[in-house]
Amino acid sequence: MSKLKTKSGAKKRFRFTASGKVKAGVAGKRHRLISHNGKYIRQNRGTQVMSDADTAKIKSYMPYA
Repeated sequence: MSKLKTKSGAKKRFRFTASGKVKAGVAGKRHRLISHNGKYIRQNRGTQVMSDADTAKIKSYMPYA
């Protein structure tokens, strides 16, 4: 049987933790930050763990991760 391809966009955007959860960068941090308050900017720093429904979809995009 042929190998499955990994989605290129998914491998650039997501990382897996040791326990199998999916980490991703938080959206809304690139531009137009002047309209957001400081609390919003601070809370969206770093990465976040994706929800279970999103994790199932992302794992189908990355079959060998």
